[in-house]
Amino acid sequence: MNQSVFRLTLPILFGYLPLGMAFGVLFTTQLDYPWWAAPLMGLVVYAGAGQILAVSLLAVNAGLLEVLIAMFVLNARHLFYGLSLLGQFRGAGWRKAYLVFGLTDETYSLLTSRARSGDRHHEQAVDVRITLFNQCYWVAGCAAGALLGAHVTFDSTGIEFALVALFIVLTIEQFRALGDSFPIWTGAAAAAVAIFLLPAAHQLIGAILMVTLVLLIQYRRLRSARLQEGLEHG
Repeated sequence: MNQSVFRLTLPILFGYLPLGMAFGVLFTTQLDYPWWAAPLMGLVVYAGAGQILAVSLLAVNAGLLEVLIAMFVLNARHLFYGLSLLGQFRGAGWRKAYLVFGLTDETYSLLTSRARSGDRHHEQAVDVRITLFNQCYWVAGCAAGALLGAHVTFDSTGIEFALVALFIVLTIEQFRALGDSFPIWTGAAAAAVAIFLLPAAHQLIGAILMVTLVLLIQYRRLRSARLQEGLEHG
């Protein structure tokens, strides 16, 4: 079974190792922590882009509250992932907590797209192995990058741009999926307003609050318009 799971997760291996190494190098070169804290973070936090974001914020002396809020907003989509798989995870017992904890974008994609048999217990065991293999790839990448950053002297200037590049890709993918540029321009405008009006220590939280408020208003407006349209056609 482990061989088939390994083959299934092989694409994740090729993605998680280099990205985990980028995080590990960034962690050891930007923060004054021992190298082993990087794989430890991958073990207990396991947030991918959230970990890179946390390092970038801690490197500029951001407050813990800012880091927590930013990571929560970035990973809030995982709440919906978990809700959509509650039926699939039903009856998993102690394994359910780990399945929810390890539900990354890539793991979610594998769990929802692979062929499944009618044996729920067997399929949940496979789900656990897939989740565990993927986390092991990530932790291994974090450890390798941290060791490299701690013991090999090289110019790491610009490596923090990995986070910017990652978010550019995520933004493009979201635009392709939604076909709506309003959230993108709203985020850019909120960031600009925060930079001009708020002190540096509160710019991130301020921008998040502003864009959340605007998007909620936009959601209510669109929902009301749909309801009105439904009543007119009903």
